[in-house]
Amino acid sequence: MIKSVRNLVVVLGDQLDAEASALDGFDAKQDAVWMAEVAEESEHVWTSKPRIAVFLAAMRHFRDAQKKLGRQVNYVELDDAGNTQTLAGELARAVAELKPERLIMTEAGEWRVQEAMTALAKMVKRPLEVRDDRHFFQTRADFAAHAEGRKMLRMEFFYREVRRKHRVLLDKKGEPEGGEWNYDHDNRGAFKKGGPAAEKLKAPWLSQPDATTREVLAMVEKRFASHPGELKDFAWPVTPEAARATLADFIEHRLPNFGQFQDAMWTEEPWLFHSRISAALNLKLLNPREVVAAAERAFREGHVHLASAEGFIRQILGWREYVRGIYWLKMPAYAGLNALGAKEKLPDFYWTGKCEMNCLKQSIGQTLEHGYAHHIQRLMVTGLYALLLGVEPQKVHGWYLAVYVDAVEWVELPNVLGMSQYGDGGIMASKPYAATGKYIDRMSNYCAGCRFDPAKSVGEEACPFTTLYWDFLLRHEPLLAKNQRMALQVKNIARLGESERAAIRARAQEIQSNGGAPKVAGGLLGL
Repeated sequence: MIKSVRNLVVVLGDQLDAEASALDGFDAKQDAVWMAEVAEESEHVWTSKPRIAVFLAAMRHFRDAQKKLGRQVNYVELDDAGNTQTLAGELARAVAELKPERLIMTEAGEWRVQEAMTALAKMVKRPLEVRDDRHFFQTRADFAAHAEGRKMLRMEFFYREVRRKHRVLLDKKGEPEGGEWNYDHDNRGAFKKGGPAAEKLKAPWLSQPDATTREVLAMVEKRFASHPGELKDFAWPVTPEAARATLADFIEHRLPNFGQFQDAMWTEEPWLFHSRISAALNLKLLNPREVVAAAERAFREGHVHLASAEGFIRQILGWREYVRGIYWLKMPAYAGLNALGAKEKLPDFYWTGKCEMNCLKQSIGQTLEHGYAHHIQRLMVTGLYALLLGVEPQKVHGWYLAVYVDAVEWVELPNVLGMSQYGDGGIMASKPYAATGKYIDRMSNYCAGCRFDPAKSVGEEACPFTTLYWDFLLRHEPLLAKNQRMALQVKNIARLGESERAAIRARAQEIQSNGGAPKVAGGLLGL
């Protein structure tokens, strides 16, 4: 035990990087690491069991790894006596006990947490040194410089800039491999009748819980029994070693088909050709440079096509860095934006998965079971339905933050409020991602197992997505008419007669007043 602590290094649950800037200059003879499990972080939104378990299991493994390095770790477990159950309360206790000269941390991934740490440091009268998070390719200052003077902040232009800077997928002349920056047009394939099995889909390698993780699972199951989600199939990587094994398995067996099928969906297939590394990345168990390098190497060695490598790299080097930049550039005002004035409540079935619409049942069901759904299930199923229904974007944000194992606010909030719900009025997306049930029918086999018809907008057999799509356009027609990218959709509204408009509005209102699900004779469906 150190008698006098020089630096108390704060490590938050999403900062589990052994090379983090906060640990630079660490002296085991004088410094100590501080970490705390607190109920506040599981209850400020109704966090699902898989998400709680991922964070706590990864934190405990990081603690043990730091101790093996001979470092003092002041670690508070959730059930420890005297735990105040807040980050600020626990850090205040540690300062009172250890009396450090100063506090050091890597910048937080959430505005709320950074504000709490700053306020606490002032309260305990200790200097707080906040260091850049070099886990990312770009710093927050880099993005601010990119944004300066630009009227629109589109990901594509940022992505090209970052690729050039870090020389990723460039030819000898410094131009993009293949002559194009973006192969998104090759990344929209749907499965044929044989489904993913016809594409030789291989089940992903799963990290089996060790004794430390099993202890966490038992504690979470008991302590958070009323929270949504399941733990019986928990197999997320919670150590750097497991994260690297997950990445290697993806590069070898699923990256070759990722590009073509990254937007596709299929019944009872939660993983498909996706990587399962987003949680490990966002907890900093895995470095994005390592991920990008592995994907580029697979292309250069002829293992995968350029469209697959580029499509995957774009998610990491482009989109992930871009949304972080938007978050820190626009917070805290960004979190309160609601450009469409949406006011509806989130349907109860988002927390239970009990819904007659098969696409929602599948996407929400796997979300609650695994804490996971891929980007199209989030954007064009659960997100799309909330958008069309007119759910208040902050309620949608709260749900996504609660249920997904990879949800840290810097990445989740812009994706949900900006991209999915158009709550920021176009800062991120050039138009609302509004579509009928036909999109889901084209990209999946969900509709084949559903009684609703995606081609119909009214009547008991009409797909609620299609009904609500037309109602969404009608509700927001004046605003959408100003958007050039919505011109065709707005033109289609003009073709609707008054009787059609009235029928659409009537059924949409029925769905909204029925908790977000259609009514049928004899009672409520799926609730």
